[in-house]
Amino acid sequence: MKIFVASDESGVFDVAHNSVYTYGGLILFSNEERENLQRKYLSIERDVKIHEDLQASDEAKATVLSNKAKARLFRSLNGTQLFGGVVHQNLVNVNIFANKKSKQRYLDYVYKISLKRKFQALIANNLLNADDVTCLSVCVDEHATATDGRYELRESLEQEFKFGTFNFEWTKWHPPIFRNIQQVTLSLVDSKTNTLVRAADIVANRVYHDALSNSLGKSRKNMTITAFP
Repeated sequence: MKIFVASDESGVFDVAHNSVYTYGGLILFSNEERENLQRKYLSIERDVKIHEDLQASDEAKATVLSNKAKARLFRSLNGTQLFGGVVHQNLVNVNIFANKKSKQRYLDYVYKISLKRKFQALIANNLLNADDVTCLSVCVDEHATATDGRYELRESLEQEFKFGTFNFEWTKWHPPIFRNIQQVTLSLVDSKTNTLVRAADIVANRVYHDALSNSLGKSRKNMTITAFP
């Protein structure tokens, strides 16, 4: 089985001016599911643009849409498995904000663990057989990850899901959750040309605003949100 992941972020990782930073994304389990969702989302997105007085060439990102339009697009994902990660920035070790590299390394950690917790939830609820997974294809908005950090993020995902990780502080080995996985790929794409990353933008924005309004506890059976640190 090949798993497809599309994701985006919301907020700015800057503790001096922001309280939360979030990731949001969707998980699809076949080419057919991916193509069906793309068609469905595009159809609703076109109608949303008309009602929002946007041009056909405009990008329907959360930042330019009304709350009503964002809610409609989010509802279109009710049948899709979703995940999110929330960083409460005031609780993060201040040294992490010291330089660009340490910030990116921490966000890579947040991203991969948010994704891992979603997979673990799916496995625990018998919605996914870990042994069936042979490929993980991750697609992220190119604006959310620096080009020079692409290799490090891909390597981090590969380590987590293909090879397993070692916690040196606790001298503990964490085996990969997908024992039969052969390939982990990462693509940085322009959301303007990628329907599912635009959908992920709506998810990330919903997680962001739920975090700000203390509404993260709202139950959504298709969504798993992980809080950090």
